[in-house]
Amino acid sequence: MKLPFDLETVLSRIEKAIAAYPKAAMFDLYERGYTTLFEQLISCIISVRTLDETNIPVSLRLFTEARTPEAMLLLSHEKLVELLYGCTFPGQKADTMLGIAKAAVEKYNGQLPANFEGLTALKGVGPKCANLALGVAAKLPGISVDIHVHRVVNRWGIAKTLQPEQTMIFLQNTIPQEKWIDINRLLMPFGKHICTGVSPHCTACPVLEYCEQVGVTKHR
Repeated sequence: MKLPFDLETVLSRIEKAIAAYPKAAMFDLYERGYTTLFEQLISCIISVRTLDETNIPVSLRLFTEARTPEAMLLLSHEKLVELLYGCTFPGQKADTMLGIAKAAVEKYNGQLPANFEGLTALKGVGPKCANLALGVAAKLPGISVDIHVHRVVNRWGIAKTLQPEQTMIFLQNTIPQEKWIDINRLLMPFGKHICTGVSPHCTACPVLEYCEQVGVTKHR
């Protein structure tokens, strides 16, 4: 029999369990000193359909050349694509980044708007990156739902959603705001390393007694 779901206990146990694993990319970059909203948003753009193992070195390479909107606008599209080598869709992402940098300089005096509406108004910036960048850089409450967060909360049985956008709305309506950034900080590495998509490590899971294991047919 499973125990009634207890968010505080679940997050506390997960925090201990993931301590030995790498942090999610944007939290890792923040600890390295890449703390501005622009840097965090750019890193999130890089992360789309790109593994953390690639995102971090690509972000670091890019930031050696451009850490501000002004510096990015000095790069040619060709140079930016070269710096983005390794991530998916480098040409498309270069277009998005140059558009963001241009908007920051021309509309916002070099500083991106620190709010959800302002960021999602920028071409190529969706709810996931807006919420995550605001949460990490500006410490504003927001939930970013990637494939790991979406899978984990549905596997637990607390959500019954089909799309990440639906999961985001569910969590925002269910989880206290002060826990929103923890959802990203903890569940991204938890889903990547323990509660994996194929054959999750259920026997080593610290929260198995709270998990309904929805959809799990094979586990380790």
